[in-house]
Amino acid sequence: MTEPLFKKLCLIGLGLIGSSIARAARASRAVQEISALDASPQVLARVRELGIADDAGGDMERALKGADLVILCVPVGVIGAVAKTVAPYLETGAVLSDVGSVKGSVVAQIAPHVPHGVHFIPAHPLAGTEYSGPDAGFATLFQNRWCILTPARAGGDAVEATAEFWKRLGAKVETMTTEHHDLALAVTSHLPHLIAFNIVGTAAHLEQVTQSEVIKFSASGFRDFTRIAASDPTMWRDIFLNNREAVLEMLSRFNADLDALRSMIEKGDGQGLFDLFTRTRAIRRGIVEQGQDTAAPDFGRTH
Repeated sequence: MTEPLFKKLCLIGLGLIGSSIARAARASRAVQEISALDASPQVLARVRELGIADDAGGDMERALKGADLVILCVPVGVIGAVAKTVAPYLETGAVLSDVGSVKGSVVAQIAPHVPHGVHFIPAHPLAGTEYSGPDAGFATLFQNRWCILTPARAGGDAVEATAEFWKRLGAKVETMTTEHHDLALAVTSHLPHLIAFNIVGTAAHLEQVTQSEVIKFSASGFRDFTRIAASDPTMWRDIFLNNREAVLEMLSRFNADLDALRSMIEKGDGQGLFDLFTRTRAIRRGIVEQGQDTAAPDFGRTH
């Protein structure tokens, strides 16, 4: 039987990611005990109904007592305030982590509140869906997905144990600096979401202004944009505001590339368009080959 990596996991915030961690940690026996804290009594009540935590009573001192792994699963915009609140209850030797999509801002907000003797290891599991809440989570969410660690203040053993925890949940683990993380995610995640929010908003505006049937006759391309644009508004507002510099840099590069594409169309540069689309098609194939998506027709959807 596989030995647990941590005695007690305390999850703060039981939305999609937090509730998925609870389910995966229990299924993989990565921890002995799970406690849950959330600002919403309704969420805690639902966690108790679902039975995904051993303690979801809402008592902070009791939930954090004996916890050697504490993961903050709350919006980036409030993560500093939450860290300040839980800091007095953190055990010496415990690992404090998070799941935020931005790391530089998270470190800046949390680090001042981390007590001496507590290991601070920010993390970002690159997994999710457009749904939220404790009912949205599932144990296999992290299977074959990447989890990036950006250790801020921690001993090697603590980093190794945290990495092994995510591997036990099914993830592949990479370690990098906060700066590298924020720049990489700005182009692979944040910019695509920004584009999706914008194009869906544009279509809705056209629908209203022209009284057309833009939404009714949406093709699969627009449909896939709407899935991304249905993501949690609070989370994405906080991501854009807290990774502002990297997002703006990637947006400037995107605008330059878009201008180049516009120029190809205006000039009738068919070869230029063909070469660009050939390169982007190869990137898609690479993503499928690495197991980050399916090659099944229509992205594996059943009909």
